[in-house]
Amino acid sequence: MNKMILLVEDNPDDEALTLRAIRKHMPYGIVVARDGAEALEHLFGTGRNAGVGQALTPLLVLLDLKLPKVNGLEVLRRMREEARTRSIPVIVFTSSTEEQDILDSYRLGANSYIRKPVDYGQFCENMKQVMNYWLSVNQLPPQRTCAAV
Repeated sequence: MNKMILLVEDNPDDEALTLRAIRKHMPYGIVVARDGAEALEHLFGTGRNAGVGQALTPLLVLLDLKLPKVNGLEVLRRMREEARTRSIPVIVFTSSTEEQDILDSYRLGANSYIRKPVDYGQFCENMKQVMNYWLSVNQLPPQRTCAAV
């Protein structure tokens, strides 16, 4: 699976909604991490993903903030510290309305901050727009150079 999106989401309902909305509009594979530690394993090829390496480098990360084990801000911080994951676009997709979460997300290198809408139709529309922009309109860095950036 060389074209993949990493969804980091611990809420099963939000996971199902997000997967449904993405699959409706984009032909990419989706890997789900249900906590921050699992996300880091996927991104850095550790734990269950030891030795997988760049095969699991996502085109895009959809990151919730309120996660078990390792919170989303810490996942973002670690991603931006490493050359291999520094240029992967990270969309914070969360229900948090806390101004400090927005400030911290951008300070740590988030590319976008989107609050999850409560309305299902708006949720799907937001996902469609996000996927269209980040995977069709936006020019992503070539994956082979992500490690060198």
